[in-house]
Amino acid sequence: MQPNQERSQIKPGIRVNIVLKQHQRSGKLTEGMVKDVLTNSATHPHGIKVRLTDGKVGRVQSITG
Repeated sequence: MQPNQERSQIKPGIRVNIVLKQHQRSGKLTEGMVKDVLTNSATHPHGIKVRLTDGKVGRVQSITG
């Protein structure tokens, strides 16, 4: 399982690349810092849903730092 699919790997304050709902088809990524983890389950096949500090919501595709 990839790190973006495991809730335990995603913590507030880390930098991630997410895909916004409206960009799921194109796969366009948005970088930002995690404010809140919104997915309650331990894993999710499409990525853990998060809210960034700027208010954008999407699913984590990769952890950048």
